[in-house]
Amino acid sequence: MGAISLAGVGVFAVMAWEPALPAVASPDIAITPALVEQGRKVVALGDCAVCHSPPGHSAFSGGLGLKTPFGVIYTTNITPDVSTGIGTWSLAAFTRAMRHGVSRDGHLLYPAFPYIHYTKVTDEDLQAAYAYLMTRAPVHAPAPVNDLPLPLRFRPALAVWNLLYLRPGAVPATDDSLRARGRYLVDGLGHCSSCHTALGVIGGESGDHLGGGTVDGWQAPALTSLRTAPHPWTVRQLSDYLKTGLASEHGAAAGPMRPVTENLGEVEPDDVLAISTYLMSIQSDRPPAVQAPGPDADPAQLARGRATFEASCAICHGEGSPMGTHVGRPPLQASSALVGPTAQNAIMTVLQGIPWPDRPEPTAYMPAFADILTDEQVTDLAVYLRSTTHRPAWQDVDDMVRKARKELPHD
Repeated sequence: MGAISLAGVGVFAVMAWEPALPAVASPDIAITPALVEQGRKVVALGDCAVCHSPPGHSAFSGGLGLKTPFGVIYTTNITPDVSTGIGTWSLAAFTRAMRHGVSRDGHLLYPAFPYIHYTKVTDEDLQAAYAYLMTRAPVHAPAPVNDLPLPLRFRPALAVWNLLYLRPGAVPATDDSLRARGRYLVDGLGHCSSCHTALGVIGGESGDHLGGGTVDGWQAPALTSLRTAPHPWTVRQLSDYLKTGLASEHGAAAGPMRPVTENLGEVEPDDVLAISTYLMSIQSDRPPAVQAPGPDADPAQLARGRATFEASCAICHGEGSPMGTHVGRPPLQASSALVGPTAQNAIMTVLQGIPWPDRPEPTAYMPAFADILTDEQVTDLAVYLRSTTHRPAWQDVDDMVRKARKELPHD
């Protein structure tokens, strides 16, 4: 028994220890304008800026706090700064980090960084991403200390997580069809299942692939049941949504999906079409599970919710309002957030709003009401708005509002 235990310790030590790779004084590949431009597209398709360029921080300097069930993990600096970024990293060090979750100095990276998906990314795309990042402006920005309990600060333990969830990626398909390209982007660079697949107790993807998940208090819907939605999606609608953050029959992107659509608005339209084509090709005809309806709202609650709507929302969403008559915007009652199975996204949208867009093209904006409406008012409003869709009432709206309030970012 002792020999078995000793062998186990030995195996763990081999898995947990990774050597440091030599530092380089400058990028160790030939960098050309064409390679940098390819890298710009790769980085945009990988949504790198979503986590590594949060509002208030310099581009790619990190600092975004990612909330996990175990604490907060902060994204790191991926500018070519030599002391706090990746300025001394070789292509080999960059590739190892992207595919195996190991930093240049040998320490294991937390899987909030989706390296398990980047195993599927080609050598050519990784080289291009490296060239692009190594030509960005260096920013001195040390990563904040992660807010994790003591056992999880012991990084070698991540080797066990890797043993369970890290798998070598399949070689990307050589076929150049739109669907094959879309699969490569969804499963690899886009790492869509990081949000759209449910996580298990230790943070590994354990639910149905792309069958829906939660992130930062938002519900990431199932991407395999888009055709069975109350308003079935089409390839065209999905492409428009991914490029602009707006869908003519579904509403506007909000929460963590909003910056994703802003990034995808900067990539080749054919790549967005490929993503949409692939996703619509994997749809299940099985109707999604239907939750038991909640209790019908009493007339007094509906009246309070309507009054809150008239006071706070009708100027934009009421009958005859600018939003209600704008071509290309669905009626509020068709919004995915209101016809969805839970009140989660509707509540989060009311509390957090939709930030003013960074890009010049017209898109959605909505002010946040977290500091204006009480929990009771948000509950009444959500119940009232759901009633206007003529779909079954939601369950536990008041509890969801209280939980959503706790998910709000704090300065």
